[in-house]
Amino acid sequence: MTEQRPPLPPFDLESATKKVRAAEDGWNSRDPERVSLAYTVDSFWRNRSTFIRGRAEIVSFLKAKWIRELDYRLIKELWSFSDNRIAVRFAYEYHDDSGNWFRAYGNENWEFDENGLMRRRFASINDLPIAETDRKFFWARSGPRPSDHPGLSGLEL
Repeated sequence: MTEQRPPLPPFDLESATKKVRAAEDGWNSRDPERVSLAYTVDSFWRNRSTFIRGRAEIVSFLKAKWIRELDYRLIKELWSFSDNRIAVRFAYEYHDDSGNWFRAYGNENWEFDENGLMRRRFASINDLPIAETDRKFFWARSGPRPSDHPGLSGLEL
């Protein structure tokens, strides 16, 4: 049986927007196993300067990430799409184990297979230290961003 992760390519505005929100919701679960299922078994990533191949490496990478990046909350926004590719911009907030807060900003380029699984992900990310009082992402510790919480454009990010 073939795994499928709708919506499937080719993307239109509605399906690309749904795909981006599904990715955001998955990452906000902070569940590495769940997140890995959105990718092909041989998926290839470049995340900053780290190169990752396959679901097992994705799970290991995300486990280590969310041990370091505490109270992680992410917002993704569709930037562009065509056929089986989507580009997003994103920001996420987190703190380290010393209580220092950060907002990370970045862009991702995604390529999907015919079953809607992401086979390639390229992420460029920059971290900015912020004061806790400058945080903008407020919702339950683990789970999706509520529908009434503004996105990046609404937050002027």
